[in-house]
Amino acid sequence: MFRRTFIASVMGAAMAVTTATFAMADGHGKKDIVDTAVGAGSFTTLVAAVQAAGLVDTLKGDGPFTVFAPTDEAFAALPAGTVEDLLKPENKDKLVSILTYHVVPAKVMSGDIAGKKAMVLTVEGTKLDVNARNGVKVDGAKVVSADIGASNGVIHVIDKVLIPES
Repeated sequence: MFRRTFIASVMGAAMAVTTATFAMADGHGKKDIVDTAVGAGSFTTLVAAVQAAGLVDTLKGDGPFTVFAPTDEAFAALPAGTVEDLLKPENKDKLVSILTYHVVPAKVMSGDIAGKKAMVLTVEGTKLDVNARNGVKVDGAKVVSADIGASNGVIHVIDKVLIPES
């Protein structure tokens, strides 16, 4: 109960700040990755984490980026207390590592990898295993929605949070 209340409070505050911060989007063309995630409504935990990690400006930058974006349900599936622990200021480095593990510094559309298996370098510095031979999986996470375009890249929605090996 406390976990849900805490997460809801953090997400509510983050969304209020995010909505105010991003209300001044450029207005022409597509929204950037952050604005697209905010607008989708199913990435409130991810957006709160991006804010806590200080990565908003980076993901609003020129890119191009490919973001494998875990849904709120994916974050909720983590062990109890994990999200709260990661959002603490003293765990910022670990949070940055996890979040940047979800980002590839290039625009990779599903058609670019269809039928292939590859290792792709992340912003975090290690590689993700991408397998598009039978559906698309990224380090075991299933891509549930692909090719959500943004002005500075693309988002692929995944069903679990990816954790880099230590």
